[in-house]
Amino acid sequence: MRWVAAFLKLVRLPNLFFIALTQFLFQFCIYQPLFRDLIPGGDMRQFILIVLASLLIGAAGYIINDYFDLNIDEVNKPDRMVIGKIISRRWAIAWHFILSAAGLILTFLAFPFLEKWYLILINAFTIALLWFYSASFKRKLLIGNVVISLLTAWVILVLFYSKIPLAHAFGSGNATEHKFFRITFLYAGFAFISSLIREAVKDMEDREGDEKHGCRTMPIAWGANAVKIYVAVLLAALIIILVIIQIYVLQFRWWWPVLYSVALIIIPLVYILLKLFRANSAPGFHLLSNRIKLAMLTGVLSMIFFYFYL
Repeated sequence: MRWVAAFLKLVRLPNLFFIALTQFLFQFCIYQPLFRDLIPGGDMRQFILIVLASLLIGAAGYIINDYFDLNIDEVNKPDRMVIGKIISRRWAIAWHFILSAAGLILTFLAFPFLEKWYLILINAFTIALLWFYSASFKRKLLIGNVVISLLTAWVILVLFYSKIPLAHAFGSGNATEHKFFRITFLYAGFAFISSLIREAVKDMEDREGDEKHGCRTMPIAWGANAVKIYVAVLLAALIIILVIIQIYVLQFRWWWPVLYSVALIIIPLVYILLKLFRANSAPGFHLLSNRIKLAMLTGVLSMIFFYFYL
């Protein structure tokens, strides 16, 4: 049981639940209400395989991240280490390859290769990207943050591109596909920007261990104050975009979604922005990181409203 608990901790079970929740809400609250009687046969099978592939590839990514972060984690979070204490490095790397291979196989089973070959290649590229992120990119200026943010957005985009022909995938299809495109990129954009914000805050939280092992993250290269300004600009831009969206939505009299978004997404983001410049320690940045993650969760949960309003 101790080994099982350690393994679930290693693969970040709450984060995997977040991935599954995002994809389930996107499928049942946005895609199905939009397309209703136009859903092709076999869609549910394909959806289940995509979710399982996403979870397995995500779990493999978390394992390889901890595998390469052993020395840094001894400084930043020694009490949360699993590899080297409960699970050996050899078993960790074995599980990474097993889960990655299983995720790729499920991707092959989900998509007809001749029809959706690009999605299979992108998921294969995702596996490689997670390896290079853990081994190198996360220690370099900005590139690691961008990679993780793109992969966060891909959790939503992989479902979109699995439903829509590539020729229509940029909003050039019929009215329903165009609406699907706009909603998809609204959530993918929110995921990308909020992830950029959280990754920068996590870099400030982990600065001590990163600096000790020669990383060149933003806080080390720019200094904490410059990174706070960078985060503040992203937060302000995200808040302004969300406010504009609420103003636009008001014309349809979607009162409850607007109230929800203001109370549980916009106001918490404003609070994070106000608290940002007061945070000066690892625990303070850890608290901000958790608050950003909570705002990301409430953002994802807002998909529920589309089930009733589409």
